[in-house]
Amino acid sequence: MGTLGVLVASLLSACASIDRLPAVPLSLAPEIRPLDIPYARFYADGDPATFRALAYETVAKAMARRKAAGIPADKKITTNFLAISGGGDDGAYGAGLLIGWTARGDRPEFAVVTGISTGALSAPFAFLGPEYDDELKSVYTETSADDIFSKEPVLGILSGDAATDTTPLKHLIARYVDQAMIRRIAEEHDKGRLLLIATTNLDQARSIIWNIGAIAKSTDPRARELIIEVLRASASIPGAFPPVMLDVTVDGKRYEEMHVDGGAMAQVFLYPPSVRLKTVDHVRPNHNDVAYIIRNGRLFRAESSVKRQTLAIAGQAISTMTAANGVNDLYRIYLTTQRDGVDYNLAYLEDEFDVPYTGPFDKTYMNTLFEYGFRKGKAGYAWHKLPPGYEK
Repeated sequence: MGTLGVLVASLLSACASIDRLPAVPLSLAPEIRPLDIPYARFYADGDPATFRALAYETVAKAMARRKAAGIPADKKITTNFLAISGGGDDGAYGAGLLIGWTARGDRPEFAVVTGISTGALSAPFAFLGPEYDDELKSVYTETSADDIFSKEPVLGILSGDAATDTTPLKHLIARYVDQAMIRRIAEEHDKGRLLLIATTNLDQARSIIWNIGAIAKSTDPRARELIIEVLRASASIPGAFPPVMLDVTVDGKRYEEMHVDGGAMAQVFLYPPSVRLKTVDHVRPNHNDVAYIIRNGRLFRAESSVKRQTLAIAGQAISTMTAANGVNDLYRIYLTTQRDGVDYNLAYLEDEFDVPYTGPFDKTYMNTLFEYGFRKGKAGYAWHKLPPGYEK
């Protein structure tokens, strides 16, 4: 355990905890099949064969759609990927950029959309395209802190699992992720498109990628609730927001999985780098792959005169590590795209945006940031072709 982890553990060791069912042993993890849905989820660092099988199934659907549309087999098709990062209320930037892109008139359909944290909340709207732009704008311009969380009293924090309660966030997600949206996601899934959301299984310290389209396609009445909880889990910053506990059963024995913010493992992802995209090229001829990565925030944490105070130092250290890891993710994705022949395009919040941050989910800040992103998208964003600081 790192020094920071030891410090936090020592500070909290005397606190009470909430009872829970046993965690799933890692040895039993492969046996977990949520709602008995094939390819409902997989480990980001798991067997590449699992993701490869999903890729073959998805490509087969896409090729069938292409044939039904009468597209000649020898015509070159562009497959677009979109990866949306975490970033909290800075998600207003990515939302504005996408909607501005729509207004420009050349926003493509994305065959694969991935999201983590705030990116998980915007990903379903981005996946369904411009028809959901109004809803996406509403989430990032009409939402306040009260719509995301309620603060816990001090005694509740010491005896509970977070500083806040995210029941308001669950209600917000449920308001938009209704049965109509679930049906639309399922329809697009049938066309050979993927909507992937990442959470972190904190018990196992591993990243889980959820196939939202496969879950939406299920006839199980619990499918919508699972999608809502996965989206909430992906945005649940450990300590600040409570974890999402998912009940699972293996061989008749009940367990609980603790899922938190996907950003605990990665700030953004495209597809597992253990999978070579070229392994499916023989079943999808004449394809050109293009990846767009939206980082919801600046490249580095804003400077600050840090108080010589334990919590202030720890908090700024965590923020610094999170930002640095986010940049590392951009390099990982770049290396993967270069290996697989995918065109790399990166957007992030430029330093020219100098509006001061006034606190979590402040409407004025979010609306200003949304409009900034919108203007960038409508004017035609100058996508960065290399990760920050890298030169060929």
